[in-house]
Parts: sequence; structure tokens; C-alpha cells
Amino acid sequence: MKVNPVLDELGTHGVAAVQQRARDLRAAGVGIIDFSIGDPKEPTPTMIPKALAGAIPEVSQYPTTKGLPGLRSAIAAYVGRRFGVDVDADTQIMPTSGSKEAIFSTPLAFVDRSRNDLVTWATPGYPIYERGARLAGARGNPVVLSGDFVFRPGMVDDRAWEESVMLWTCSPHNPAGTTMDRETVRAFVERARDSETWLCADECYVDLYDGEPPVSVLEFAGPGSPGVLSFLSLSKRSGMTGYRSGAVVGDATAIARLTSLRTATGTASPEFVQAAAIAAWSDDDHARERREVFAAKRSVLREAFEIAGLGVVGSQAGLYLWLRVGDDVGATARLLDDHVVVSPGRAFGPGGEGYIRLALVPTLDECAEAAEAVVRCLT
Repeated sequence: MKVNPVLDELGTHGVAAVQQRARDLRAAGVGIIDFSIGDPKEPTPTMIPKALAGAIPEVSQYPTTKGLPGLRSAIAAYVGRRFGVDVDADTQIMPTSGSKEAIFSTPLAFVDRSRNDLVTWATPGYPIYERGARLAGARGNPVVLSGDFVFRPGMVDDRAWEESVMLWTCSPHNPAGTTMDRETVRAFVERARDSETWLCADECYVDLYDGEPPVSVLEFAGPGSPGVLSFLSLSKRSGMTGYRSGAVVGDATAIARLTSLRTATGTASPEFVQAAAIAAWSDDDHARERREVFAAKRSVLREAFEIAGLGVVGSQAGLYLWLRVGDDVGATARLLDDHVVVSPGRAFGPGGEGYIRLALVPTLDECAEAAEAVVRCLT
């Protein structure tokens, strides 16, 4: 029987083996502290499940691809408060079932196999950039990061810019927790526009930070956000990982193309989930409270690692700490033996070798306990 060989070339996610070992330990009754997957334990703010429960209809019907007008208006209001940018709720916003499926499917709207299109992204990074691009039929152009792990426009050569139909940025960055400054984001917007490359910004961690809030590509795109798309998520901002709720905001022509694609595939968020999303996007207080919790976790871990002389790189924002360890596979295995689960850096692509990623998922007390185990294993 014939199958798509790209799936075999991509293989399974790089942390699958680690997760299986963690499951085996749990099944054996061993208590573990799991930093591997970005799925925080803090309860979802009560207003959100309350809004969802109140919106469950007596008769279930299909949701529309464009989503509820009230949700698009709530997202537009959030963008205005957070970034100081006015966007049209009718033409510049598309609600999604989380950011992952939207990032994966977006190349299907823009990649032309007959043109031999290129899609560019930074590595180490979120594996879904490559998977979506390759399964859409594009050539991949991973740009390897090192040093400070900040992606900059000059790292992409002129030919790659001209051949790229899309380029992905991620700030705050997964896995390194770095952020791009204002001039870097501005430069990406301008360079992408010069080469007629769709600039797709994964900004799902933009509300998790210490110090100054990260900027968005929307702040530099100008009226109508031509050529620019921002991918947002409620997963970490609002503790809604299981709700699968996010949004794409930006260029109206691109949103129309994505709407057409998603109508064809029947991809739409259930309306009771949209009701919960309206509650989440409309409130900033809970996001601030969650940000403070993650900042406390980051502080406990970072302080312990720096005192021990371990190399913390980036890790100023987002949900992750990026730790230089030399042998990332060996370090992951040693920590598993001590019942601490982390992700080896190479799971996020070339450039990740020699690092491990810790997601700020365990409780604050568990973070303090695990910090001792990490220091004990790695020093």
C-alpha cells in the first residue's frame, strides 16, 4: 500500500522516548517531577470553565470557521490593549483550535509545490514548523541558532529570502526563552515585505515574561498588517491547554485564504469553547497572576542553577529554561534515573545538542525540589 514518505522522514517527536520512560516510571508507582511538556498544573481560572459550561447548548450544531463575532471582537480588544494596535475583527482575525494546528496547516494556504517553494524557520525550535512545511510540499530551510539563541534577519541569506514563501519567527522563543528586541522585530517585518515573504510570528508565549513585555510583529506592520500574521494562544496565558483555543491575527488577504482552507477542512472551534475564550481574552488580571507564578518558578530554578555554575542561556520569558549541559542525552538519562523528566535539546532540531529544556510546569515546591536533583546530577 502507498503512503506518504515524508512522515517516515520526519519520524516521531524527539521527546517521545523520554515520555515513554516517564510513563513507565509512573506505572511502576514511582513519583516523578516532569519538566518535559509545556502543560502547566495551575488550575484554569474559574470564570473560564464557568463560561464554557454556561454555553453548552441543548442542541449541538456545527460551528462556523470564522467563529463567533463576540470572540473576534474580544481578540481585537485584547490586541488593542496589549500591543496598541487596531485590527478589524471581521477581516483580520481567525479563531483557531489552538496555535499548533494553525501553525501546521497554514503552509497549505500559501505553498505551491510547482514553484518549489521554501519555508524558513529557526532551529532549535518548535518541530511543527518543519512538519507543516514539509507535508505541504515545501522545501525546508532551518537556520541554526547558537550563542544567544536570538533569530535575526541577517541570518537568512538573500537567496533564501527571495525563495521563501513563508518565514517563521518565535518570540518568546521555544525552547530557549529568548526574546527579540524592537529593532529585530521591525527588521523582520521590513525584510519580509521587501522579498514578499509571508512573515508568520509564533507569539503564543507573549504574555509570559519577566520585566518588559515582548513586542509583536503587529506593532510594526502598520494599518492592515500587510504581509504579517501573528499566531496567539490561550494555552499558557489562560491555562487552557486542553481547550485548544487560539487565534491568527494580521493581513486580511491571508486571513481570507486561511478561512477558505479551514472551511474546506471543516476546522473550527466548538462554540462553547469560544465562549470560554471570550472570557479569557477579555480579562488581563488572571494572565498577570499566572505570569507571576511562572516568574517565581523561573527564579527558583535559575538561582539554583547559577549558584551551582550551570549554564543558563536565555530563559528570560516564555515557559522554559534552557540549560547548557554538554551531553544532552546523557544528562536527560541521569535525571530520569533521579525521577526528573526533562527534554534533550536535540529533540528541537539542529543546534539543540548540548542543552536541555525544562518547562515551568511543576508546582513551585516541586521546582525547588527538582532544582536540587538537577544540580546533584549535573555537577
